[in-house]
Amino acid sequence: MRTQVGIVGAGPAGLMLGHLLHLEGIDSIIIEDRSREYVIDRVRAGVLEQSTVDLMVESGVGERLRREGMRHRGIYLCFQGRRHRIDFEELTGGRTITVYGQNEVVKDLIAARCATGSPLYFGVNNVRLQGFEDHKSHKTIVYATGGEECEITCDFIAGCDGSRGVCRPSIPADQIQVYEREYPFGWLGILANAAPSSEELVYALHERGFALFSMRSPLVTRLYLQCAPDEDLELWRDDRIWEELIERLGTAEGWHPNRGDIFQKGVTGMRSMVTEPMRCGAMFLAGDAAHIVPPTGAKGLNLAMADVCILSRALSAWYRSGRRDLLDGYSDQCLRRVWRAQRFSWWMTSMLHRSPDGNAFDFRRQLAELEYVISSRPAMTSLAENYTGLPI
Repeated sequence: MRTQVGIVGAGPAGLMLGHLLHLEGIDSIIIEDRSREYVIDRVRAGVLEQSTVDLMVESGVGERLRREGMRHRGIYLCFQGRRHRIDFEELTGGRTITVYGQNEVVKDLIAARCATGSPLYFGVNNVRLQGFEDHKSHKTIVYATGGEECEITCDFIAGCDGSRGVCRPSIPADQIQVYEREYPFGWLGILANAAPSSEELVYALHERGFALFSMRSPLVTRLYLQCAPDEDLELWRDDRIWEELIERLGTAEGWHPNRGDIFQKGVTGMRSMVTEPMRCGAMFLAGDAAHIVPPTGAKGLNLAMADVCILSRALSAWYRSGRRDLLDGYSDQCLRRVWRAQRFSWWMTSMLHRSPDGNAFDFRRQLAELEYVISSRPAMTSLAENYTGLPI
């Protein structure tokens, strides 16, 4: 097969890139090693920055988002038994966030892709990349499906296959630098059939650790507890989870999350990773293939959307007029945004999570930091600007 851009990975980054390229009249083929059902059903982050919402609406895939997404004008910081609201809309001149599950974003993008008839292949295996290191060779993506080997020849390859995909490991080690940090805690996350008891997210620091109140729909609550990165789920019965959530999130005035049947639970470790540069020859990394952030600042999906928006503009300029400057500047432009997101996610994480050694000094310092944030308009504005996201 021959195409202009071969896209490896059919998560939000790969699907959105394919959609944006289609709008520019640029052909692409998308391949994904997971099944379509797996890609749609996996529950991931669901907080969209203002820029991500704008991108989806402006590119024609935001109709259901505008109808069903839950727009939040702020968040709560909770500590010492009290909730304190940070008004994003007022502090940023109208920017907000929207709760809309990543799997819902994927559904919308798959529907848009299928409507165009552009190639999208799930369940492929043995993916290999060849010839991408320079601009002279033929770029090929080789994969197997149905017992047969297939080959895609293309001008460019977009690596949108996540942190465990084949694209980043295919780059020679001497041509990239990978920066990583492991955090000494994880998140125990649950989905529960319970109507959300707050209209906005609640981030809590408690002596027993961090907790987060979120939601997925008007009938489903999403909740998280700080735990060990290798926590044994067998030790966490449903009653114990609810007791811990109500202890960490409950306030003196009586607010706490509504209880309900837990239908999903899991433990996620936390780490940071950045790959520099985000390009090798004719292959461009985007999304989790290039960077990972802790979930505290809700940046992962939004960074992926910014990456592919920038990449689509660069590819469009090259195909329209032969301009290479946007392609050459892709990595630097994205990395400036990525490192700002890493700083913000690290700051949110360090402010809200207890040290595993239970250091009393650090806990008092964290309380002082939170007191400063809620009492300083510049500090609140900084949080609001970073959380709602900068324009792409």
